[in-house]
Amino acid sequence: MSNIEDEYRGLVSGILHGGKSKEDRTGTGTRSVFGRIIEHDMRLGFPLLTTKRISFSAARTELLWILNGRTDLKYLEDNGVKYWRPDYKRSGRTDETLGPVYGKQWRDFKGIDQFKNLVNAIRLSPTSRRLMVSAWNPSEIDDMVLPPCHYAFQVYINNGVLDLMWQQRSADVFLGLPYDIAMYALLLELLAKGANLKPGRLIGQLGDCHLYNNHIEQAKEFLERTPRILPTLEFEHGVFVDSQGILHIPEINEININNYNPLPNIKAPLSVGN
Repeated sequence: MSNIEDEYRGLVSGILHGGKSKEDRTGTGTRSVFGRIIEHDMRLGFPLLTTKRISFSAARTELLWILNGRTDLKYLEDNGVKYWRPDYKRSGRTDETLGPVYGKQWRDFKGIDQFKNLVNAIRLSPTSRRLMVSAWNPSEIDDMVLPPCHYAFQVYINNGVLDLMWQQRSADVFLGLPYDIAMYALLLELLAKGANLKPGRLIGQLGDCHLYNNHIEQAKEFLERTPRILPTLEFEHGVFVDSQGILHIPEINEININNYNPLPNIKAPLSVGN
């Protein structure tokens, strides 16, 4: 069974030892590889890295922000997520939103509620090969603060087990990717529990996987650490889909992580474009 700790460590090590130097939009510079897959079997625990502290609250907040179709900074920042502010300032926007990003596309892609349709299709046609959601809308890319990094996901159901695979064009491996992993793991659990299915495999298809040049020493320190036991996920009031096929999204304080005992955080600077 694939364990996210081993998969993530392998990715970091592979970039350190086999990555090529590549310039990027932020001007920081990266060490980069292209085309990697990471997997995690959800039976092994919730994939919140233990080799450095990861804020589950941030991953939870961002997913609920998306699922509720929001694009505003207020919801994020009211719940402690402030890392979008620098990109917002760089963009020149003045409306306190990130433009038509993830939540807009998942819930209103040219008038189509993709997420609602997905939940309904899981209930009515679980063997379908069309259980997908896309955030990549070329007609609105230029209006976004930042085009979607994780741009699509697909669900696969067989023998009462739900697997989820997401696609990502760009992975900031040291800072951003651990949150993407946790966010899609939470989404997998929500969809599985809402459909009375067992959570299965989480799979990430990653395009440009990079370590910023000012994250190299932190990555080396990370690889010296020994993983601990993964935590577990709890929905305080469960998850359910009503007769209309609508998944009732839990409140933010109704989703919790138990038995999370990570090693300390390793600080690294956030790179933002000019």
